[in-house]
Amino acid sequence: MQRAHQDQGSRSSSRPVTIHGYAQTGDLPGLQKLLRGNPSLLNERNPVMAQTPLHVSAGNNKVEIIKFLLDWQGAEKVELEAKNMYGETPLHMAAKNGCNEAARLLLAHGAFVEAKANNGMTPLHLSVWHSIRAEDYSTVKTLLEYNADCSAKDNEGMTPLNHLSQGPGSEKLRQLLQWHLEEQRKKRALEACSETKSKMAELEKELVNIVGLHELKIQLRKWAKGMLLDERRRALGLKVGPRRPPHMAFLGNPGTGKTMVARILGRLLHMVGVLPTDRVTEVQRTDLVGEFVGHTGPKTRRKIKDAEGGILFVDEAYRLIPMQKADDKDYGLEALEEIMSVMDSGKVVVIFAGYSEPMKRVIASNEGFSRRVTKFFHFNDFTSEDLAKIAHIKMFNQDEEGLLYGFHLHSSCSIDAIARLIEQQTTEKQRREMNGGLVDTMLVNARENLDLRLDFDCVDTDELQTITLKDLEAGLGLLSQ
Repeated sequence: MQRAHQDQGSRSSSRPVTIHGYAQTGDLPGLQKLLRGNPSLLNERNPVMAQTPLHVSAGNNKVEIIKFLLDWQGAEKVELEAKNMYGETPLHMAAKNGCNEAARLLLAHGAFVEAKANNGMTPLHLSVWHSIRAEDYSTVKTLLEYNADCSAKDNEGMTPLNHLSQGPGSEKLRQLLQWHLEEQRKKRALEACSETKSKMAELEKELVNIVGLHELKIQLRKWAKGMLLDERRRALGLKVGPRRPPHMAFLGNPGTGKTMVARILGRLLHMVGVLPTDRVTEVQRTDLVGEFVGHTGPKTRRKIKDAEGGILFVDEAYRLIPMQKADDKDYGLEALEEIMSVMDSGKVVVIFAGYSEPMKRVIASNEGFSRRVTKFFHFNDFTSEDLAKIAHIKMFNQDEEGLLYGFHLHSSCSIDAIARLIEQQTTEKQRREMNGGLVDTMLVNARENLDLRLDFDCVDTDELQTITLKDLEAGLGLLSQ
């Protein structure tokens, strides 16, 4: 009998021990020897549960094993966020078993405190479950020290607090979670407030570059503030419905800033999270209308697809509508109907732009237009003073690819001086027809005049880059020619 027992013990001791077995028992020398002999076992998955050695040691609070695995210096590193068959990480395992030292060690090494298992539960959910059974809150406190989200919801929409029973034994844990929940809400509110102010400041920076258009600026501020406040409400855990930015019509002459404002609007709507991109897809009739039957629909749908997630800017939109109602060979109406058909989808914001008077044809052409396009903005012609302000803005905001990059205006080129010059050197008709385009032409011509009047002996670096009032005057003089 004794021999039989000895033989049995001998056979037992000779059985191969797995790295997971060493991790479970905490046999550090055994694990070290096995791992150094075969480093590929570092993240080995065990049968059925698909757990790594780090899962097993974390779930059994084997701190020395965890330290060794985390500090392993081999070519392969331990997988801190490895998931078992239930989608649980090593931190989940420590939390569900109340292994506080293991949890603290994993968190100190950067374990993700908000990792979600297949059922949507975070480590905090699981540590609450353990605390209810064991009446030990230490792991919960450790997770909260690392700012575990008390408002995180599992797949059933339950927060860690929701899992607590109403019994007296849970009261202390309830108070602890409730206190941290309120503190986290306050912190989020402060962060959201700071972020909101930063985004509004960014918008104001953009609006500075828009000359005139007082009503439009007020509307942009209203939209931005409302959308950003919704962001803040959601950060505080409040439920608010999504906002859909309205489709718009920009009415006015060329050069009044319609395209520029559309681009700013794209950045604004993306910035506040209403649109997934800040892309503005600019199209005209030729981009939408085909030459033959059956061409227009697919052509227009491709452009709409390109614009999804951003803004579709339809310039000179009145060209989609024939001048004569009897012109049944014109396919512009088909393009307009394709655009109208997607305007309720929320996938794209449409801006129709064009001269005020011809745009009346577009409004009258489709009975759904006025229902869908709810904001009309009139872009007035620029005054001489407006054009002078635009000149200053353009000169102070040149990018490196711009023709005027590196150049500046002489101190005599004040806004008042440039405004007087424009008033004297151009006609009202020129200003009305060109608007902002007049400024671009004036500045380009002025630079050419600067080159013409300088000689190669000039060594004054400031003079080489300074556009004077005389240069601007010469630039405007070329317009008349």
